[in-house]
Amino acid sequence: MSRARAAGLQRNRAHAVRAQGRMQTPADIVRSASVHWEGDVSRGKGTITAESGYVTASYSFGTRFSNDPGTNPEELLAASHAACFTMALSLALTREGHPPEAIDTSARVHLRRENQGFDVPTIELSTTVKAAGLDDAEFQRLAKGAKENCPISRALRATEIVLTAKLNP
Repeated sequence: MSRARAAGLQRNRAHAVRAQGRMQTPADIVRSASVHWEGDVSRGKGTITAESGYVTASYSFGTRFSNDPGTNPEELLAASHAACFTMALSLALTREGHPPEAIDTSARVHLRRENQGFDVPTIELSTTVKAAGLDDAEFQRLAKGAKENCPISRALRATEIVLTAKLNP
């Protein structure tokens, strides 16, 4: 390893230690959202509101099972999973001395009709990362760890989570 690269990794690890020092989080965090629904399932409609007030969205049978305007639980799950995974990957990269310049992640939640209702059998995560100083094997190891250990992935252990990770050094 060249001296310049070794010095760069040492600077990156020092940055990671400083970043970890700022992460003073409580042991138990509770987040909440609420829903107000009016009417029967096929013609009714609802409003989803996040505790923070930053997310408020309408939903209905049509937004969930066809293309009516509005959101649906699966879209919100996809957003939550992509956000959680991205933060976990950023943390893993930073801790290993490779703080990312950028991470772009998308999630696709599959809703499938089963005999007695619906199931979410698969979530596809796709991420592209710009980070210096690591090879693809190390990157894939860190991405896999983030996929397996982000809190949303852990809450969804009954669902297959497929990851495609691309490194742009």
